[in-house]
Order: sequence, then C-alpha cells, then structure tokens
Amino acid sequence: MPSLTLNGVEIAYDDISPPGGAERTAVFLHGYASNRNEGWRRTGWYGAFERRRARVVALDQRGHGESAKPREPEAYAREAMAGDVLALLDALGVGRFDLIGYSMGTRTALQVALAAPDRVSNLVLGGVGGRFFEPRSPDQAQALSDAMLAEDPATIDHPLLRSFRHFADEQGEDRKALAAFARTSNPPFRPADLGRLAMPVLVVAGQRDDTAGDPEELARAFPHGRGVTVIGCDHFSAIPHALTKAAVFDFLDGLLDDPFPPSF
Repeated sequence: MPSLTLNGVEIAYDDISPPGGAERTAVFLHGYASNRNEGWRRTGWYGAFERRRARVVALDQRGHGESAKPREPEAYAREAMAGDVLALLDALGVGRFDLIGYSMGTRTALQVALAAPDRVSNLVLGGVGGRFFEPRSPDQAQALSDAMLAEDPATIDHPLLRSFRHFADEQGEDRKALAAFARTSNPPFRPADLGRLAMPVLVVAGQRDDTAGDPEELARAFPHGRGVTVIGCDHFSAIPHALTKAAVFDFLDGLLDDPFPPSF
C-alpha cells in the first residue's frame, strides 16, 4: 500500500500509469463510507481510464479505507480534505488533471477546484444534482452519526441511513471515524462560488437518486456545466454503470457540446 504523510495525516493512494506513458491524468475522489478500491477499482473505473491511456491517481480520503482515521469532527474540514488532495498531487508531480468526485467526493473536488482552478482541466461531479444547495440540518448530521454508531443496524429507521451503515460494515470502515465526519460543520457552497469555475463541468446522477435531484439544475450553476441523468440507477448503482462511464468519456472527449443533453 503506497502512502504518504500529508498535513500530518497518513493518506493511502494508488498511482497507476499505462504502459508507454499517459496522455492525461485523472484524479478520483470516492464517496462517504467508501474507499478508492470499492469506489473506483472494483467498479471498473481504473481499467476504463487505463485503456484510454490515462494516469490514474486515487486516494482514500481521511477517515476512510487505509488512510488515517481521526476521531475529531474538526479533522474533516473541507479545506483540510482538499489540502490532502493537492498535497498528494504536488508530491507525485502532477500539474493539470481531470478531477472526478462522487457524492461526498464532489464536495472535496469542488473545494480543490476553487483552491486551484488553473490545475483542473475538467471537473466531473457524480451522485449530486439540484438538491446540492439544500442545507443539512444538525438533526440530519446527528442522525447519520447515530446510524454509524448504532449497535444493531436493524434499529436504523431511515432506509438511506441504513444503506450507508450496511455499506460501511461491508467495507470494514471505521464507524467512529465516519460518525465524527458526519458531525463536521462546513460552510455551504454558494451558487456564486460555483459560478467562478471556468473549466468544463459534468454533473451526472442516477434517475432514481433521490438524494441528488436533477443534475441539469446543478449544472446550470457553472458557466460551462452539463447535466446527464442515467436512467434506472439510484445513488449506489450509478457508480459502476456503463452508461455513467459513457457519459464521462463523452464529456472528456468534448462530445457533450449541447448543454443538458437527453438522458442516457
């Protein structure tokens, strides 16, 4: 397991280049209770990008996978998590890159893009949509934290929270670290913040992803945003789906010239 201590936190990562050299670099940021292996390798994203002659860089964000797992909510400030990404890329000698985040990873990705907009060639935001700007109440944060700490997952009433808890258990994630993450307070993104990002942006989400909302609605917040809905998918099934990959590759290849194309 390659890892580096960055900003005082050990971060595990993969850095994979295709034989003969890469034509571009793609950086991947996984979602909550996931990790780089589950979110990107097992679901076929590593191989798909390697076949397109891309260097793949993916990390376990702090609190997840094989990276360090602080138990204090303040350790998960969005600026700190974005700082891990940029410090890793600096250490690996990566200049410009395509940045791909899913769910929780979209928040980190946006913070990276705002902090270093000249380094992000293309930005892909998955598993989010029109509900992105809805504020998260303290009660919601506490409910997610409680779900991670519950002795018996069967006692979790909310279906989505129960799904996240089962997913965390399946991955062997540190539930106390995830609970601390859930209680972290970050300032909300504002549409004006997103409006400053000049790079091309793709927002893609499953049709049945009730946590995301309409991806086209969020895409309109960006000067060069495009939205794609993947038919028949929910928040979890959209990640491995071939149509999600197709949308991302069409976007990176410049084939989504018309804003808000028809759903796949």
